[in-house]
Amino acid sequence: MNKFLKYLTCGLLVIAAYGAQAQMPQPPALAVKAYLLMDVTANQVLAAKDPDMAVEPASLTKLMTAYLVFDALKNRKIELQQKLSVSERAWKMPGSRMFIDPNMKVPVEDLIKGMIVQSGNDATVALAEGVAGSVERFVQRMNDQAVFLGMHSTGYKNPEGLTAPGHTTTARDLAVLATRLMRDFPEYVPYYAIKKYRYDGTPAANDTNRNLLLFRDATVDGLKTGHTQAAGYCLVASAKRDFPNVGARRLLSVVLGADSENARANESQKLLNWGYSAFDAVKLFDANQAVVTPSVWKGKAPVLKLGALRPLVVAVPAGSAAQLKTQVVRPDPLVAPFTKGQSVGSLKLFQGDKALFEVPLVVLEPVEQAGIWGRAWDAVRLWIK
Repeated sequence: MNKFLKYLTCGLLVIAAYGAQAQMPQPPALAVKAYLLMDVTANQVLAAKDPDMAVEPASLTKLMTAYLVFDALKNRKIELQQKLSVSERAWKMPGSRMFIDPNMKVPVEDLIKGMIVQSGNDATVALAEGVAGSVERFVQRMNDQAVFLGMHSTGYKNPEGLTAPGHTTTARDLAVLATRLMRDFPEYVPYYAIKKYRYDGTPAANDTNRNLLLFRDATVDGLKTGHTQAAGYCLVASAKRDFPNVGARRLLSVVLGADSENARANESQKLLNWGYSAFDAVKLFDANQAVVTPSVWKGKAPVLKLGALRPLVVAVPAGSAAQLKTQVVRPDPLVAPFTKGQSVGSLKLFQGDKALFEVPLVVLEPVEQAGIWGRAWDAVRLWIK
């Protein structure tokens, strides 16, 4: 018997008998330079066109700025009601503005709303200076965070998204960033669903979120628009819809280089609707549910509970759930001790003979090492085995 790696089928999880493997759905034709559709709940890319093409992010840059601002709030480096000064640099920022000036001291929360709802470049610079002390130090943190998140094709030159040499990203990197932003800071996601906002003393006409989907689709709750002449009209849109046996299912669309504000909304809506109808979501296991319980040697408990800390959900072509099967890959033998959260093996998911993806399995309950006599007895049993 292989002492190092053992392949175990987890019941093969055949939901029902099914014939030939289903064809992958074909996405609709979109009038954009690049796009990507992701099922955030299942952590799967459903469709993409030129997802790794370098593009200007325009104000989609502000997703990273928001990530660092939210991180500063989480770590209590700044507070929502803390008032920040408005520098000359912030005040003189061109492009979209919140219309704040150096005579104002503006609460962080209002600056966040100004950055997200109004896409204010002035609010964005004020936040960057408030968090890092200077725009230059903040931009360095943006690039460091991009590397940490695995955004390998992104380079930032400013926090607001105005055109600059080397200020580029990709649809794939934007999907990574948006997904992490929503997962890491769920308490701040509601800011992206605000339809109208303006700060006291600023123009009343400058109060409407440019994300038209917020006004058209009640399931859309974000995230950010962007536009420059070089970038075209861009939108990262998120939607959350409820489904039986799965609950809330979130999709994320990244649409880059549309011809108009209306076009980016239409193409994003088309992509989101297609994703929800062309793919079914199937929950395989709940969070902290044991996927497999193999025997443990030299431990105080007889078995090891392996599972995932998040629900395991997969997106498959509509009507093809019957082909799903899983396979557990783990070391053998399993010798205590094991700590909670420790990664031990993985769960592979197949649709017919096609491998879909693989997720790590972790220890759900710790198993301490047995006493000296228990370890000695299992050592003998392992030798005989």
